[in-house]
Amino acid sequence: MPSATLSSKFQLAIPKVIRDELGFHVGQRFALIPKGRGIELVPLPSLDEARGLLKGADPTGYRDREDRH
Repeated sequence: MPSATLSSKFQLAIPKVIRDELGFHVGQRFALIPKGRGIELVPLPSLDEARGLLKGADPTGYRDREDRH
């Protein structure tokens, strides 16, 4: 099982076998989600990947400023 060591600067290096398998690349951003005593690492989409993600979304019925107290 691949492993990583936390550096003195609190950095982790993702092992190459995992980077290759999951297609991670230099400069990619991640969300870190606490899960119990661990952390889930979730890749964030780039602007190009996110473009059009909400196409066709219906904004009606969402909370508006008038609903705020």
